[in-house]
Amino acid sequence: MELLHEVLSNIVDIAIIIFEFIGVTVIIVSGLQGIIGYIRRNPLTRLNLAKGMAMGLEFKLGSEILRTVVVRDFSEILTVAGIIALRAALTFLIHWEIKNEEANTEIIITKEKEDKLTHKNMNNL
Repeated sequence: MELLHEVLSNIVDIAIIIFEFIGVTVIIVSGLQGIIGYIRRNPLTRLNLAKGMAMGLEFKLGSEILRTVVVRDFSEILTVAGIIALRAALTFLIHWEIKNEEANTEIIITKEKEDKLTHKNMNNL
């Protein structure tokens, strides 16, 4: 039984490191793409950045959930629970921001299409 616990603990530790690495990598890449989009004045920069941060946080939240498998005392459980609650709240806020940004982007795109049609119709007169 002790051997099984040790194997499970090692697998979980490796998975936690992988999930943390992927989460950090996604956040860094999204941040760099956000900088490039900002410089290029891409109107979808905020939306893409928020989606990247949400994806990175999902991986980090997954690593925290895995961490609950190997906690041994109550103080560790409270710490992990607090981290999970904070990351879940951040994820919720980012998804809320994504929803609002998608609505704003849709309005902007619709307005640009209407302006192009109006401009095209004016040129045809």
